[in-house]
Amino acid sequence: MIAIVAVERGWGIGLDGGLLLRNPLDMRRFKERTMGHPVILGRRTLESFPGGKPLPGRDNLVLSRTLEAAPAGARLFRDVDSLLAAAAADSFVIGGGEVYRQLLPYCDEAQVTYVDAALPADTFFPDLDAHPDWALTEAEGPYETPEGHPFWFRLYRRRERP
Repeated sequence: MIAIVAVERGWGIGLDGGLLLRNPLDMRRFKERTMGHPVILGRRTLESFPGGKPLPGRDNLVLSRTLEAAPAGARLFRDVDSLLAAAAADSFVIGGGEVYRQLLPYCDEAQVTYVDAALPADTFFPDLDAHPDWALTEAEGPYETPEGHPFWFRLYRRRERP
């Protein structure tokens, strides 16, 4: 599986249930990368989408213990084991924080949009630069957000497991 995420300097990913920035280049890249692939997300991430509807053109796998039923275009899973049994190897984990925390151990790659700005956040992604299991293998940029913050597209790969 592949984690795909946008982070700020402190590895924050969200505030009050929303994204920290609206970055058109990052959004376009996200769509290009995930289109046609399964995406794995939590209830709150699903609810943050326009109309609370699943992303079109992708099989939406929702991990939630509290969601009553999956909306049309999504499949609901109550636990990680049942989700993993149904998830394809090319699935993208797209958030939020709790879903990343639970599924990062099953990911072999992380596509990170790293924004060099300190932004207020209440939801975080693990700092892969400080994580012994992960190595930065590629970086593309810098680019600039509409707010003028430099950012890079970074690719991290899981180090070989002993």
